[in-house]
Amino acid sequence: MPPKRIGFVLVDGYAMMSTAAAMEPLRAANLFSDGPLYDIVPLSRQGGPVASSLPFTIETTALARARGPFDLVFVVAGGDPLALNDPTLLAWLRRLDAAGVPLGGISGGAAILAQAGLMAARRFTVHWHHLEELHALSPDFLLERRLFVIDRDRYSCAGGTAPLDMMQAILARDHGTAFARRIADWFIQTQIRPADAPQQAGISARYGALPRPVMEALELMETHQADPLDLGQIAALVGLSPRQLQRQFDAALGRSVIRAYREMRLTTARELLRNSRLPMGEVAAITGFSTPPVFSDSYRAHYGEAPRDTRRAAQQAS
Repeated sequence: MPPKRIGFVLVDGYAMMSTAAAMEPLRAANLFSDGPLYDIVPLSRQGGPVASSLPFTIETTALARARGPFDLVFVVAGGDPLALNDPTLLAWLRRLDAAGVPLGGISGGAAILAQAGLMAARRFTVHWHHLEELHALSPDFLLERRLFVIDRDRYSCAGGTAPLDMMQAILARDHGTAFARRIADWFIQTQIRPADAPQQAGISARYGALPRPVMEALELMETHQADPLDLGQIAALVGLSPRQLQRQFDAALGRSVIRAYREMRLTTARELLRNSRLPMGEVAAITGFSTPPVFSDSYRAHYGEAPRDTRRAAQQAS
């Protein structure tokens, strides 16, 4: 199987720490596998060396000369990404989106994707320094104060060391949690933070002490809400059979894997209903329900009220 091609579009002044934290886990994954798993492709609009936040540069390929296809492309930006005026870059990103290429933003990179109109109806995050500016740009942005957010074909993280955690989630999804732990150990990353740290209580704080496979399964669920994994996929990624994982969930949480997963997605849906103006169909899609009626039935069964009632109550209170 050919390696996945991961592009990193480096905007002048990109943070070296964030860039290394995103690229190094992919490099290490290649070292620990029998063959290359990821092809890391540094890119820039003009090509050649691009200056970082430190007195170092990374050699890049110009966008016009970049050979596809790409499996995922990240924009890495620091400084003031909203001040960037680069129609060529924005048009290139829109073409990737039209071709179905998943896109991501690191540090201020998601702000550039938002400028390109590519974050509509997608949950995402940026470095906390840019949050208020983006809120002012559009109240419809689904911004979250999280380390990273993976929403279907959009990947975003807050910069700093957060890319390490996001890449661990990607490696766990692609190659299983045991392989991802090997990479974390290589970087002496003794604690892999969940996507919602530190703005919300972590999984251990919400659920208490849990067996390792249950914790890992919950973290996989957290990062795959719009595109839910099935029980077999989750079990395989944490290294258990479906029956073994089910028994551990029953003992630790008193409910099934699928029920815990559905409740997590419904909690996200409730937050969206209260804090956004998204149509019901978009809320259903973002939280992994196949149709609005399926979402509405599940929501009513769990909360005892229809989604529209939750939204109406939030609007009356605001």
